[in-house]
Amino acid sequence: MVIIDSKKLTNLKWLNLFNVSYIDKNGDRKIWQVASRVKKPKCVTKDFAKPDAVVMVPFHKSKKKMVITKEYRVPLADYEYGFPAGLVDQGETVQEAARRELTEETGLKLTRFIKIGPGIYSSAGMTDESVSMVYVECDGDPSNDRNEGSEDIEVLFVSREEASRLCNDSSLKFDAKAWIVLINFAEFGHI
Repeated sequence: MVIIDSKKLTNLKWLNLFNVSYIDKNGDRKIWQVASRVKKPKCVTKDFAKPDAVVMVPFHKSKKKMVITKEYRVPLADYEYGFPAGLVDQGETVQEAARRELTEETGLKLTRFIKIGPGIYSSAGMTDESVSMVYVECDGDPSNDRNEGSEDIEVLFVSREEASRLCNDSSLKFDAKAWIVLINFAEFGHI
């Protein structure tokens, strides 16, 4: 498989669609549609080094509970259970983005980095977007003061039992990464 080039199909601020031309394993030229947050898809530039976004997995020190968010998501026309997350700004490190986004989305203060994961891909069949899972400790009281008008976020503190109950409720919508972390927290008691 060899990537040949790409053609930009849209010109939007946060996400664009591309036709990516490639040669398949049989030597046939094909086209694949790819959504990307960068100016040229990563499969063309080969620039996979920096994640596009961060997803914080916060544990609240004082409450001894995991912090999750219940956020309205337009594509779902409903609320999704997940973790605080956001894009890494130009010139920003993963740590700086994690600290900023945790405060903006929850009002909580990041007190310690536990683990910073590499860029991972949630839906490689349609996008080259990568996120770094950043495990942190935090403290403070939640606040929506820094939420943007397009953000409808409720901060929840969950114990192992509450995480289990949420994960077993098939009527709820979850971010895939959050569900995996929460079910492990429910089963084993650590993040």
